[in-house]
Amino acid sequence: MKTEMFSSIKVMQGVALSTAMSVATSMIIAAALAAPVNAFAASADASAPATAAPSKPAKLHKKKVASDATRKSSKAEKAASAQSDQAPVRVESKKKRVSYTVDAHGRHTAVRKVAFAPRQQSVGQAFGLRDTPDALALRSSVAYVVDQNTGETLFDKNSRAVVPIASVTKLMTAMVVLDSKLPMTDQIEVTDEDRDYIKNTGSRLSVGSVLSREDMLHIALMASENRAAAALSRYYPGGRPAFLQAMNDKAKQLDMTDTHFESPSGLTSENVSSARDLVKMVNAAYQYPLIRKFSTDESYDVFTGKRTIPYRNTNALVRNPTWDIGLQKTGFINEAGECLVMQATIEGRPVIMVLLDSSGKYSRFADATRVRNWLDAGGAQRITSADASGSGT
Repeated sequence: MKTEMFSSIKVMQGVALSTAMSVATSMIIAAALAAPVNAFAASADASAPATAAPSKPAKLHKKKVASDATRKSSKAEKAASAQSDQAPVRVESKKKRVSYTVDAHGRHTAVRKVAFAPRQQSVGQAFGLRDTPDALALRSSVAYVVDQNTGETLFDKNSRAVVPIASVTKLMTAMVVLDSKLPMTDQIEVTDEDRDYIKNTGSRLSVGSVLSREDMLHIALMASENRAAAALSRYYPGGRPAFLQAMNDKAKQLDMTDTHFESPSGLTSENVSSARDLVKMVNAAYQYPLIRKFSTDESYDVFTGKRTIPYRNTNALVRNPTWDIGLQKTGFINEAGECLVMQATIEGRPVIMVLLDSSGKYSRFADATRVRNWLDAGGAQRITSADASGSGT
């Protein structure tokens, strides 16, 4: 009996020892396998945030591997930086704002949005001339209409205000050219001296273009070609300074006391006049048949020696068969606003119309039409603005 019990105890001890050894062996194997797994986890944690807190030994190992990875990354960044210093810098273009609309045919149309810069104020606007009310609700700051035969004032709005007149100047330029009696067939070449260094505007008449004096005068009056006007002044006896002096002398002869010229083209705001003076200038220019013809032609082509350039009249009203225009000139610079002077026959009566500092590209033509409609309707009574008898600006 004792022998059996002793034997059973020995068997149980053997089983326990065997189990303990099996457990120990399993723990050693698990520990051996855990090392490479932890190393892999540490390298992964170097590039991604950890999701669980590892045990202490694993944490120390992770710090070491992450430090190695950081040093390698720093070296790689320095190498890339050195390489980029040698290569040209690539600048990414800014994205343009584009919106899409659908037209009547169901097609997508891209509408590009651009930055908007407001136009510079005109002199008339700065001095409040556009705030002057008038019976015809004109958009021009200055308006003056007279009967050409009698000199009677038919409409007056700020007619004494002295303001920039832009390319209306070219009527005086044309008179000085024709008064010089120089041959109209002489060839005139455009040079760098004829470029616009005031407003930096362009021109279809490139440097090196050669035209006759007649063709230069034609496109200066009809299409308001600035380089043509500049070239004409340079070919005057004594050059451009003498030409400008002749323009101011002519203004004095015509008793244009509010007028002064500093440019043959009108691109400077220093070319100034009043509507009353401009009526005198238009009436004088009307006495030159060539000015009447050239200023009212609808279109004209010139050959520059290099190519043929088609020009069109800057005044759309000359292409309107309901108008009877004998002479006209348009003008624009920011300081002057949109300008228009005309001689026209309305209801059998020849009138001279001066519209200055209009607030929109086509509003000067609309204002001229309003005046004509008023005269057509028998606008016999004289309309004047409140300050018509004042000294102006």
